[in-house]
Amino acid sequence: MNELLNKEIQRRRTFAIISHPDAGKTTLTEKLLLFGGAIHVAGAVKSNKIKKTATSDWMEIEKQRGISVATSVMGFDYGPYKINILDTPGHQDFAEDTFRTLTAVDSVIIVVDAAKGVETQTRRLMEVCRMRSTPVIIFVNKMDREGRDPFDILDELEAELKIGVRPLSWPINMGARFKGVYNIYEQGLDLFTPSKQTVSERVEIADVSSPEVDRLVGEADAAKLREDLELIEGVYPEFDKEAYLRGELAPVFFGSALNTFGVKELLDCFVEIAPSPRPVQAVEREVEPGEDAFSGFVFKIHANMDPNHRSCIAFVKVCSGKFERNVYYKHVRQGKQLRFAAPTAFMAQKKSIVDEAFPGDIVGIPDTGNFKIGDTLTSGEELHYKGLPSFSPEMFKYIENADPMKSKQLEKGIQQLMDEGVAQLFTSTFNGRKIVGTVGQLQFEVIQYRLEHEYGAQCRWEPISLYKACWIDSDDPEALEAFKKRKNRFMATDKDGRDVFMADSSYVLQMARNDFPKIRFRFSSELGAAE
Repeated sequence: MNELLNKEIQRRRTFAIISHPDAGKTTLTEKLLLFGGAIHVAGAVKSNKIKKTATSDWMEIEKQRGISVATSVMGFDYGPYKINILDTPGHQDFAEDTFRTLTAVDSVIIVVDAAKGVETQTRRLMEVCRMRSTPVIIFVNKMDREGRDPFDILDELEAELKIGVRPLSWPINMGARFKGVYNIYEQGLDLFTPSKQTVSERVEIADVSSPEVDRLVGEADAAKLREDLELIEGVYPEFDKEAYLRGELAPVFFGSALNTFGVKELLDCFVEIAPSPRPVQAVEREVEPGEDAFSGFVFKIHANMDPNHRSCIAFVKVCSGKFERNVYYKHVRQGKQLRFAAPTAFMAQKKSIVDEAFPGDIVGIPDTGNFKIGDTLTSGEELHYKGLPSFSPEMFKYIENADPMKSKQLEKGIQQLMDEGVAQLFTSTFNGRKIVGTVGQLQFEVIQYRLEHEYGAQCRWEPISLYKACWIDSDDPEALEAFKKRKNRFMATDKDGRDVFMADSSYVLQMARNDFPKIRFRFSSELGAAE
């Protein structure tokens, strides 16, 4: 058994694609699927001529706006490898979804726009990768447009993302004069032929100094390429795989995802160097992927993947052992034994039933209200995986029912969408009104749209001025009661029934902290995160 298990673990590659909005993540995902033979024609996010929308943007609202609003999971085979991609939303309003996704992957590809360079959101995501020492590969996209000098981009990557870089492919010119990329890792030359939906040719060359290069790209560009490569060899250290796996060195690739260019180099190198599933830290002990007993955790819940059935699906990352269909597993938080008759593997929205899954795979389990984000499933052992925070929201609004006939639908809709972790729901203890807290304005629009189109319920938003939501607890129950009495107007409970203090300004929060020294105020609901 162990041999089979180890073999399966070695061929798995699970990674997330992250970046700033509009850098080209979804387009890159699309092209990776094209190479994996998972799709035969690539779709595009924004397009006039290409009728097919991107595979990973399958929600109606994503097709309309041309942005991703939820992480989608895609698995396919590429040669001997099994690849699991998680395409994350770049928009900062959905950063939480992306943070959670990062806990379920073994490595990351960061996409950077050649013209804009490193942007704020990329910086924040990189911090999370550094915290967890996740290996990172950088793909500099949009080389077929005018952008900045490649060396400037490399310097900026080093300075902004605080990581060593090593180019493994190099562009020959850019914008309208873009000729292709030289693959340093495999020493081949890829010539650029603009095509949005098929794959370009590559030319094998023995050496960059051969006259063949001059003939293919022109003398001036060939001379510039040789000069650049000399400079790279002189300035940047040799590519060190170990440093990459420790998360200290990032290989850099150049290309154009829209024109399917430079993507194959990235994929070929990635499957070779990227780590297979790694040990995962639980509260009790470190869990090795090669253990016999199954364990995994829920990192995301998605409502309504199939609008006809109103079903919720919990995404489970398999951490160790083998997951099998129709076998009883222990749901650690509830202490119940559950078995799953129809676990599924994904290709964005399309799903197929699987009989078994191995470490590194993402399995979808139909959820009837048993799961929360962060729940652990095991073969019987008491394990708790950690590290899935939910952050304090920054924007708040009252949610009101706009159609009294549909109050049941609204209840159900709010319940399911909040379980997804799109936003957080608080119920005021003072007047019993429901308050929705989010990280950004866009989420309110998404909630409203999805309530109407998926649940047939209408809601309206009413303004409320709040500064912060703080989860409170104390070792002294009397002090806690006294606090709740005094601040009754500002108290609410979250969907798990925990006490939350809704401060309407920073001054009120500071005063409360000074007046009640025995109370702990936390800004994220994962325990142990006091600030």
